[in-house]
Amino acid sequence: MGSPAGKEGQAVTAAVLIIGDEILSGRTQDTNLRDIALYLGVHGVDLMEARTVSDVHEDIIAALDALRTRYDYVITTGGIGPTHDDITADAVAAAFGFELYEHPDIIAMMTARWGAEPNAARRRMARVPVGGDLVKNPVQGPPGFTIGNVFVLAGVPQIMRGMLEDVGHRLKGGAVVLSRTVRVEGSGEGVIAAPLEAVAKAHPGMSLGSYPFYGDGGYGSNLVLRGRDAVELEATVAELIAALLAAGVANVAELTVPA
Repeated sequence: MGSPAGKEGQAVTAAVLIIGDEILSGRTQDTNLRDIALYLGVHGVDLMEARTVSDVHEDIIAALDALRTRYDYVITTGGIGPTHDDITADAVAAAFGFELYEHPDIIAMMTARWGAEPNAARRRMARVPVGGDLVKNPVQGPPGFTIGNVFVLAGVPQIMRGMLEDVGHRLKGGAVVLSRTVRVEGSGEGVIAAPLEAVAKAHPGMSLGSYPFYGDGGYGSNLVLRGRDAVELEATVAELIAALLAAGVANVAELTVPA
């Protein structure tokens, strides 16, 4: 199993497992991945991989086992509702080799909300693996849960974002990634490729990406530099601008607001 790192200078990694036939069929558009990536970045955790799997028990287990052994954390979304095809809890429990049980706190929450004992469908949402801890749900409905290095969250975006607020303080994050953006206007990627590659090779610990733009106002690229060392990032930005100017790229400027 992946173990949270959190050591100085060492990256802490995560993966997202999106579960649901409705995502793969195109009936529902996933927005959770973006929100999770941004949230993890604030906590110094690098999102390294994302997978989407259907509501098939064996497929969920296989994907979860692959991800949880490779990365420090895994966040799953979807498949914890009241219907027969909401099988994420079953699959997570099976992956860890634990039984599911009805958590008394969740049953109590449901009873207080609806004024009566929950029916069989609702009781499905009260099941968590033995040894798991609850992830608070401040929006509506029952909580999610966490076990080992896996966080099991709802698929509904608003609810998922609420649950995330109870995840951040449990993460052993690394250093937060810093970002700077150099904007090039009036030059295509073919012109900036060589200086960008040279600077990237000189700073293997940095991430340099080119994001072209086109429109009525012209064309060019936003060159985004990311790294954890503020001093090296500052030096790399200056080096990249100098390399671009030396290559004959005239309209170069650093954006004041990082992209």
